[in-house]
Amino acid sequence: MRTLTPQEALAFVMVTTAAADAALAERELERIGHVVDTLPVFKDFTRDQLVDAANRCTALLNEPAGIDHILAMVKENLPERFYDTAYAVGTEVAAADLRIEQEELRFLQMLRDELEIDALVSAAIERSARARFRLA
Repeated sequence: MRTLTPQEALAFVMVTTAAADAALAERELERIGHVVDTLPVFKDFTRDQLVDAANRCTALLNEPAGIDHILAMVKENLPERFYDTAYAVGTEVAAADLRIEQEELRFLQMLRDELEIDALVSAAIERSARARFRLA
């Protein structure tokens, strides 16, 4: 299994979330770029590194059991202190196009289970995303 940096692991989460419904919406791609540009965890992570991580993630998604492989890589390579960050960036991308498809919800559930994220923590993250993306 290939080693990922914490930033690459977070990028894998965002790309997998965006691709879960088999339709990469423009708003989701823009949100991934925004997250990388603004969150401190991505301070030294370049757009070129993001593109490289996205391409590698997409290649893995096309393999049998690709999502399971990605989840295992994320858990293996992401320090535990970033588990809630991973769930937060995944939720952020899922909410970006103002509708969350069942496939995206399923991936977020799998991520939550794989990283053993507390139910109250995940609920708070989800509520925060709903508040940020609520339409007037």
